[in-house]
Amino acid sequence: MTRLWLRRICRLIMHVSGLFYSYLAYLWSCRRGGHHIVRVWPEGRIGLGEKVALFTHFDRRGRLADHVVAYVHALHQNGFSVAFVTNSGCLRPDSLTALQPFCRAVVVRRNVGYDFGAIREMLDLLGLPQPETQQLLIANDSVYGPLASLADMLARVDFDEADLWGATDSWQRRYHLQSYFLLAGRQALTSPAWQEFWRNVRQVSSKQWVIAHYEIGLTQKLLQAGLRCRPLWPYYELLDDVVNLSTPTGNDTSTLDPLKKMRVLADQRILMCAARRTPLNPTSDLWRQLLLAGFPFLKVELLRENPTDVPDVADWRAVLAELPDADIGMIERDLQHKMRNRSP
Repeated sequence: MTRLWLRRICRLIMHVSGLFYSYLAYLWSCRRGGHHIVRVWPEGRIGLGEKVALFTHFDRRGRLADHVVAYVHALHQNGFSVAFVTNSGCLRPDSLTALQPFCRAVVVRRNVGYDFGAIREMLDLLGLPQPETQQLLIANDSVYGPLASLADMLARVDFDEADLWGATDSWQRRYHLQSYFLLAGRQALTSPAWQEFWRNVRQVSSKQWVIAHYEIGLTQKLLQAGLRCRPLWPYYELLDDVVNLSTPTGNDTSTLDPLKKMRVLADQRILMCAARRTPLNPTSDLWRQLLLAGFPFLKVELLRENPTDVPDVADWRAVLAELPDADIGMIERDLQHKMRNRSP
């Protein structure tokens, strides 16, 4: 009992200190200037078409991983004018060369305000939405992919049914579309709610603030204004897949091979959280169900760090091996690079 209370007290202290820091960071952002751009390619006016993708990136050495180039290339192939912005403060010359065939603009800025700070500055820089802008995609380098057809994913978007589409939704904290992939149509882009939201985004150096007020806040702001926000892979449909496909095994998993055992433990964890109505992060806890449902991404953080201790993540190679378009090699190369450059 004593240990349980100690853990609760520690979590409370961490939460309160994080909350205090986030408000301090917000107050400091009110004093900070809004311009953090270091360099823009090309110089002069940047022309964009009807479909625009704002892609945010960070690597402290200004390096561009293979999966980032693959993603940007796929966006270009699917008709998006890509405006690439890195928060690294620098970009290696070979990285710029790799981006130029697929991007209308490449912007280097200082690492202030996370992705939302970068997007706010890009919207101002490019004057978005422009009169011809019909779709605006917000994407970033937090995923490996596409591991399946991006064209098939985009074909499912119907702006007659919703004004803002996300790949996945989350019920953690408050309901929201997850911000690694957001596709807004003309109705959302020209709405006062969209414009007011981005006008109020500040360069806050607190991840907790950015998640609570910007990632969650964007969906909430649009919903409150009467706009429709929908995910392509709804959370509760993924939970239903787990319920329907899970095989009862009892409590004894000792006779199972290690990978099968991890799958069973993962399913049990998901079902337990569902029964308790504890929201999960679909891109972590439901990664397998997403991939089997045609989802074309795998979260970078899940494979590099697995911060929430997802039991079956070691099975990712076997799952991707069943997908005809999945490039396992680019993921392996990135993981090996991160291991070699990990600080002692």
